[in-house]
Amino acid sequence: MLKENVFSVTDYGAVPNSSTYQDIYIQKALDACFFAGGGEVTVPAGTYRVRGLRLRSNTTLHLLEDCILEGSRDPEAYFVLEKDSVEPVDPAEISHNAWLSADDDPAFTFFKTKGSRWNNALIRIYRAHNAAIVGEKGAVIDGRNCYDPNGEEHYRGPHGISAIDCHGLTFSGYTARNTGNWAHCITDCSNVRVDNLTCLAGHDGVHITSCEDVIIKHCGFYTGDDCVAGFNNKNVLVTDCEINTACSAFRFGGTNVLITDCRIFAPAKYFFRGAMTQEEKESGILANDAPSMQEHKRDNMLSVFTYYADHSTVITNPGTNITVRDCEIDGADRFLHFNYSGNETWQNNRPLLDIRFENIRAENICMPMTAYGDKDAPVEVIFENLDFSFRKGFEDTPFMHVANFRQIVLRHVCIRNAHAQQLIKNWSKKGEGAFVFDDLTCDIPQDRLVVHTDEPFICQPI
Repeated sequence: MLKENVFSVTDYGAVPNSSTYQDIYIQKALDACFFAGGGEVTVPAGTYRVRGLRLRSNTTLHLLEDCILEGSRDPEAYFVLEKDSVEPVDPAEISHNAWLSADDDPAFTFFKTKGSRWNNALIRIYRAHNAAIVGEKGAVIDGRNCYDPNGEEHYRGPHGISAIDCHGLTFSGYTARNTGNWAHCITDCSNVRVDNLTCLAGHDGVHITSCEDVIIKHCGFYTGDDCVAGFNNKNVLVTDCEINTACSAFRFGGTNVLITDCRIFAPAKYFFRGAMTQEEKESGILANDAPSMQEHKRDNMLSVFTYYADHSTVITNPGTNITVRDCEIDGADRFLHFNYSGNETWQNNRPLLDIRFENIRAENICMPMTAYGDKDAPVEVIFENLDFSFRKGFEDTPFMHVANFRQIVLRHVCIRNAHAQQLIKNWSKKGEGAFVFDDLTCDIPQDRLVVHTDEPFICQPI
């Protein structure tokens, strides 16, 4: 980037705190930067109403202290690729199609059409390189819970930021809040850095699909949906983050994934928006403020790690070499959720092959973790240096439900206040798979550590 090229949006007509939309002026500054060969576009303090922006190659969008980009609540306003004359996009890549369910469209074509309604966002980065969004203290990207009756689940609107087919991306320093769908939707990208972000409310914090070489660090995720999600990824590091969610802390899949030094806790500060009434979703109200949610709020963390591999994309990066280590966990319902039995929409592509948990303290868990693998590619799960305890009132819960596994290893593991009839309930045939217990501390007798069952396998999907 040409750092000497600095373009202030106010020089191109943008006025802070105006009641009118300012995206046309901000976009003029972004385009001028692009034509100059790259540089930095600065947005001073104040609130700027926008209906969608496109960030281009070699450009840094710099949100100065107390700058707020406030999105439109009109979902039809975000087709910025369709309107772009600077870098025109093939009309075949543009689609206004509404969300289709898996039953309606098994191929999920809405997702594959990269200029589709599904991929719209307050800021779009499309087939670009060396692009960045950085913020100073108080910088905010606010999606205002944009409602779309034709969106996913008939209410989800545009993402906060959507990046597709890009190389060299940086997202740093700002707060993303109240986005209509995921705060960050990053697809088919490489060399991605997410640093010192805060994601609040609504939906997924960072959702990456088919990406390579991704670092997420020093972030705070406080979401009503998954915090860090995505699948078919390669070489991903998540470190030193605070994780608080009403869904899964990590709904993730890929190759060479390391999650380390994170604090993961519940209940969620922001309720799950899907439980709101349609009228409340349409109004844009925060879930925590919705009248219907006062008695029926959903603020429990469903799972710490949920394996993710759905059928919308051909998976080239299988679920292997995944490690979670040096983390503190408190209040999640489940610790691990992998169910390849056939009834999990988001886990029915390539199976999880192996996952490790090292140096973990997990308190107040209330449901058994599940590791149900593929009979033709059994899963391996390793726990090492694990201190685990059940939530009060759930001491009779099994530690784990397993089937189709290569081996389950518990090494230097302390399981406190466990009083179930078995530690591990096993649906595999006797003699299939191996259990390794090395320095296991548990009140359950040795002859009840593993109990085989022929009863039907039942697991609540996530």
